[in-house]
Amino acid sequence: MGNHLFDLVRARIPAPEARFALIDDGRVFSYADMVEASARYAGALVSLGVKPGDRVAVQVEKSIEALMLYLGTVRAGAIFLPLNTGYTPAEIEYFLGDAEPSVFVCDPSKADALRPYAEKAGARLETLGVWRSHDVWAGTLPDRALASPAQFADVARGPDDLAAILYTSGTTGRSKGAMLSHDNLASNALALVDYWRFTKDDVLLHALPIFHTHGLFVATNTVLLAGAAMILLPKFDPEQVFKYMAQATAMMGVPTFYVRLLQDKRLGKETTAHMRLFVSGSAPLLAETHREWRERTGHAILERYGMTETNMNTSNPYDGERVAGTVGFPLPGVSARVVDPETGKALGRDEIGMIEVKGPNVFKGYWRNPEKTAAEFRADGFFITGDLGKIDPAGYVHIVGRGKDLIITGGYNVYPKEVEVEIDEMQGVVESAVFGCAHPDFGEGVTAVVVVRPGAEVTAASIQKALDQRLAKFKLPKQVFVVGDLPRNTMGKVQKNLLREQYKDIYLSRKAGE
Repeated sequence: MGNHLFDLVRARIPAPEARFALIDDGRVFSYADMVEASARYAGALVSLGVKPGDRVAVQVEKSIEALMLYLGTVRAGAIFLPLNTGYTPAEIEYFLGDAEPSVFVCDPSKADALRPYAEKAGARLETLGVWRSHDVWAGTLPDRALASPAQFADVARGPDDLAAILYTSGTTGRSKGAMLSHDNLASNALALVDYWRFTKDDVLLHALPIFHTHGLFVATNTVLLAGAAMILLPKFDPEQVFKYMAQATAMMGVPTFYVRLLQDKRLGKETTAHMRLFVSGSAPLLAETHREWRERTGHAILERYGMTETNMNTSNPYDGERVAGTVGFPLPGVSARVVDPETGKALGRDEIGMIEVKGPNVFKGYWRNPEKTAAEFRADGFFITGDLGKIDPAGYVHIVGRGKDLIITGGYNVYPKEVEVEIDEMQGVVESAVFGCAHPDFGEGVTAVVVVRPGAEVTAASIQKALDQRLAKFKLPKQVFVVGDLPRNTMGKVQKNLLREQYKDIYLSRKAGE
C-alpha cells in the first residue's frame, strides 16, 4: 500500500522541471522542488517523533513553506490540522486540547504567547515564519527541514486513512473537527479537475487563505492533481491580482474578491482576456455581482457549493448556463436531495427543505464525537448539511439559508433568502441580512439589516414600503436597520449569529403586538 493522496500527486506531475508555483517574492518552485521540499518537511516531522495518525496543528501565515508542510504531513502519514490565523490564544487552547496534536507549528512572533497552551496539550512547539531572503528562513521547523534528507520514503496510508482535520466555524456552539480522509480529498480534487477542465497548461491565481478548505484543498489539490501551476499571493490584494492576472488562466475567490475588483476601473475585457475561469464560493454571490461581472469582463462567474465536512458538492457547469443565484448541479459521484427537515421525506422539485448529500467527498465524521456524527447522517449514508434549499425543475440547486436561520413567525416559515433577494434587488442597496429575533407575540420577528450605497436615498421606511408590494404580510420585516457594513468571518460569510445577538432584545423591550 502506498500513500494514497501523494501517490496521485506524483503520478500527475507533468515533468520534474515543470513550474508548480510562482511566489510573489520572485521565487519559482518546480514540481521537483515541491517533491524535495515536502520530503524535507516530512523528515523533519518524523525527527520530532511524529507517527502515523498523529495530528500536526498549524497556525501560520500563508507561504509556500506552509503548503510544503501540509504535503510533508501527508507524506509522513500524519493528520494536518490548519487553524485560522485570526484565532486568539484562548481559542487555540480549545483546539489543541481537543485535537491533542503531537506538534503545534505557529508563527515565530506568537511563540511566547502560545507556548503554555502547547505544553498544556502535550504538543511540541515549532515555528514557521515567512521566508525573508535567500539566506534567512524564519522558524525552527524550516531549519529542521533544511537539515533533513531531500528524499523521504512516504508512509503507507490508504484511501480511508485520515489526511486532515478541519474545524467548523463554530457559529453555534463549540467548533467540531471534521475528519477528512485521503480519498475524501483526492476524489473531490479529481472531480474538480475534470469538471472545471483544469490541465497542465493552467495557472491559478491563488489569493485565498490556506487554513480553509477553499484555499487549501479546492485550490491547491486541484492544481496538484492537474499538474498545473499557481501564482501564490500572501493575501487578496487588487494591485497584486491585476499585476499577475495576465499570467494566469483561472482564479478562485470569495464574493468579496469580485465586489472589490468591480470597484476598480482597470477591470474589463482587456485585463481578463487571458483568463478562462473565475470561480466563487464560501459565501453566497449576489446576482447583481454576477451580472455586473459578466457585463464588465465577458466572463460568467462559476459559483459552487461546498462545506468543511464535504469539500465541494455542486457546481454550475463549465459548459452550459451558469445561473446567477444557484450553485449548479451535483458533481459527478455526488448525490444531493432535498428532504423535509422533520420527517426526512424526500421533497419534489422547487420545494424548500433540508439539503442532504452523499458521495466519496463526504467526511468520516466528527473528531471524538460519535454522538454528533451519528446525528448528522441518515441510515442510508446521506449527510444532513444543515443548509436549506431546493432543486429547481432544471436540476439547479438553490441555497436559501442555514437550517438554524429559518424564521418561524406566527406559525409561518420564512426563509431569509426570499426576503434578502427582494431587498438586494432594490436600487441603491448593496446587500442585506435577514434573521429572526425573539418576539412576544409571534415567537420570532423578521428583522432586516441593510447596507446601502453611499449617497443613495434609501431608508428603512422606503425598504419596508417597497417590500409591502412584493411579499406576503407574514414575511415582511418588522424592523429594518440601515448600517455601514455586515459582520463577516475570514471567508466572507455574513455572521448572522452576531447580528442576532446584537438585536436580540429589540422586540422584547417593546409592547406586545408592535
